[in-house]
Amino acid sequence: MNRQDPTTHPSGPAAKGSVVIIGPAHPLRGGLATFDQRLAREFIREGYDCRIFSFSLQYPSFLFPGTTQYSTEPPPEGLTILSRINSINPFNWWSVGKELRKDRPDLIVVRYWLPLMGPALGTILRQVRKNRHTRIVAITDNVIPHEKRLGDKPFTRYFLAACDAFITMSGKVMQDLRQFQPDKPATQVAHPLYDNFGEPIPKKEARALLRQKGVDIGDGDKVLLFFGFIRKYKGLDIALQAMADHRVRDLGVKLLVAGEFYEDAASYRDLIASLGIEKSLLLCTDFIPDSEVRNYLCAADAVIQPYRNATQSGVTPLAYHFEKPMIVSNVGGLAALVPHEQVGLVAEPHPGPMADAILRYFILGESFFISNLRREKEKYSWSRLVANIIAL
Repeated sequence: MNRQDPTTHPSGPAAKGSVVIIGPAHPLRGGLATFDQRLAREFIREGYDCRIFSFSLQYPSFLFPGTTQYSTEPPPEGLTILSRINSINPFNWWSVGKELRKDRPDLIVVRYWLPLMGPALGTILRQVRKNRHTRIVAITDNVIPHEKRLGDKPFTRYFLAACDAFITMSGKVMQDLRQFQPDKPATQVAHPLYDNFGEPIPKKEARALLRQKGVDIGDGDKVLLFFGFIRKYKGLDIALQAMADHRVRDLGVKLLVAGEFYEDAASYRDLIASLGIEKSLLLCTDFIPDSEVRNYLCAADAVIQPYRNATQSGVTPLAYHFEKPMIVSNVGGLAALVPHEQVGLVAEPHPGPMADAILRYFILGESFFISNLRREKEKYSWSRLVANIIAL
C-alpha cells in the first residue's frame, strides 16, 4: 500500500501504509474492544502505522444492558486509541468524518455489529470518501442482528453503501451481506484466535485460582463452561434444562456460568429454582475482566454454546486458543467452526439433544479431541485476517 505522504512508525522504520480501525476500544470493554486492539497490534507488527478511532459515547446508558460499559483495567500499551465518536450526535459524525478525510489514511477497517451504529458510521465514512484516497473495508460481525428492531434494514443499508469491501467471519453473515450488497468484494475469513489472554495453565492451577475467588470447584469435578454475556439468543436456559436431565445429574456434571447478565436475571433464577439444580451450578455472573479470562477457560473440561441462533462466536476462538473442546448448537456458523466428534460435539438447540451431547462428551473424554483441536486451530491466525483485508 503506497502512501503519498508517508509517516514513520514510532519504532523508527517507514510504515507500509496508514490504517485506522473504527470500533470499540479501551476504556470500553468487551469482545469487540479486545478484537480491535489485537487487530491493531497485528497491523503494527506487520509494519503499518495503525490507530483506533473509538467511541466517546458508544451507547446511551438507558440502552446499555450491562452494569457498565467501561473497563477498570489499565489501557493497552503501545496502541494509539482516540475516543472520538459519539454514536447519537450527528454533529460529531460530520466532525469525525472531516477529521479522517483530511488525515487521508490509506485504509479504514470499520467494525459493524449492530444497526444502531449504521447512521453514525455511515455518515462518517461518507465524509471520508470525499478525499478519493482512503479505502474502506468493513468487518461485518452481524448484518442481520440476533434481536430485531425497527430501523434495522435502512440503517444497515445506509452503512454498507459507504464501504468498498467486506470481511465476514461466517457463511451465514456472508449470505446476509449478499442480500444487501450482491456485487461489492467480500471475503470470508475465520475469526482469529484470542491469543492475548496469555498461555494456557494447568487445570488444577486454574481451579485453585477460582477457589481463591470463592468458586466452589473441586479438582476432580466434571465442569462445563458457559462463557460470555448472557442474552436470550445464547440459550443459557437450554443449558440449564439439560443440566436437570437425570443422566447429567447422575454423572455429577457442574455448569460454570461466567459472564454478566445482559437481560433480566430473575427469569434464570426462577428457572434454576424450579429445576432444583442449584448444587450443579457455579455462578460467576459479574463481568469477567481480561486478566481473569484464562482462569475460567483453563478450569473447564469443555465449553458449551447452546445458542438459539448464531453467526459466529468470539467464544469459539477463545476455546480454540486454550484447547478446550466445545459442545455447540447446530445453528448459524457454529457447526462449521466445530467439526463434529473432532474438536467437539454438535447438537440441536434443545435440552434433550444437549444433554445427550454432554453425556457423549464425558464418554469420549477431553483427550479424544486434543490432537484435532491443535491441528484445527492453526487456521485461525491474525496475519491471515490482515492479509485478506489488504488483498481486498
